[in-house]
Amino acid sequence: MNYLAHLHIADHSQSNLLGNLLGDFVKGTPHGRYSTEVVQGILLHRWVDAYTDRHDIIKQAKALFPKSLQRFAPIALDMFWDHCLASRWNEFSALDFTEFVAHAEQQVKHSYEPDLPAQYLRVTDRMWSGRWLESYQDLDNIEFALKRIATRSERIAPVARCSLSLSTHYDELQALFTDFYPQVLNEAKRIQL
Repeated sequence: MNYLAHLHIADHSQSNLLGNLLGDFVKGTPHGRYSTEVVQGILLHRWVDAYTDRHDIIKQAKALFPKSLQRFAPIALDMFWDHCLASRWNEFSALDFTEFVAHAEQQVKHSYEPDLPAQYLRVTDRMWSGRWLESYQDLDNIEFALKRIATRSERIAPVARCSLSLSTHYDELQALFTDFYPQVLNEAKRIQL
């Protein structure tokens, strides 16, 4: 799951949105560094990532990528799941998509926590100002994002080639999302962290 899904799952689970965004940026134990609500959000983010990584549907999705790209497939799939959610938003939320994004942005920006990681601040500033969440509705923007990720290092460069598998297997991947995402929502709401 990527930024949009983590925010949606947090909102669905009545978890802290800031904490759920921080999950990728805070290393080690968050206890004692942030408020209890933010810590719970970070833990939910980590739980969602672990649940996603080990799920059988994700294994099926990874198998749709060439063997040489399967280790990069989880990155592409995280982005693709945000596309599925953004492009089919009304299936998963009663709140209008634009209203949700505005609500999430306000909640996150107005949650004060000391010592937020500099990388988190840089990325989320670009995310909100660049309207990334809204852009996920268009598959071409997922391809663009994967190409940007690929420029970070030579080691991760092959992730750019994953977009071909996303478009080739678009319908199959959408069907897998249809099966998978409600399971994540249900489990996230029940989990005790």
